Amino acid sequence: MKIETKETVKGDINPLSPAKAAFYSAILPGLGQAYNKKYWKIPVVYAAIGTGVYFTIDNNKKYNQFRNEYKKRLNNGGLIDTSDPTYGRLSTESVIRGQRFYQKNRDLSVLITAGLYILNIVDANVDAHLLQFNVNDDLSLKPDLQTNPYTFKQDFAFTLTYQF
Repeated sequence: MKIETKETVKGDINPLSPAKAAFYSAILPGLGQAYNKKYWKIPVVYAAIGTGVYFTIDNNKKYNQFRNEYKKRLNNGGLIDTSDPTYGRLSTESVIRGQRFYQKNRDLSVLITAGLYILNIVDANVDAHLLQFNVNDDLSLKPDLQTNPYTFKQDFAFTLTYQF
């Protein structure tokens, strides 16, 4: 009986690599993805964070417009300027509702943008961990078709192989 030997190539594991990737992504979003050589993720990171920043700025601008209109009405003793094409038809209650609506959306946009920034850091960290993961044929999971001995029908199964 001949014993078959396999040679495995083991690379050096850098335990600080995930921390370095996370640190780089915290300094500049997308830099951790570049450190991990996952360049295709960088536009995704900037699109996600950029979209969040855009909605934060837009909602803040609209909130300030409604706020300024409300302040103007308070200074005029509650009188509505009907010649104003934007706010002339709105009641004071509608202006207050618009102000609250855009304030809520602005705050939500800030939270979502912060979450996407944190997700960028977590992605760089996890990806750096997975780059060091040993993937070889000693551990494999393969789909398999087996014949059921009782019904003689084909059954779909998974075969887990582990070799020492």
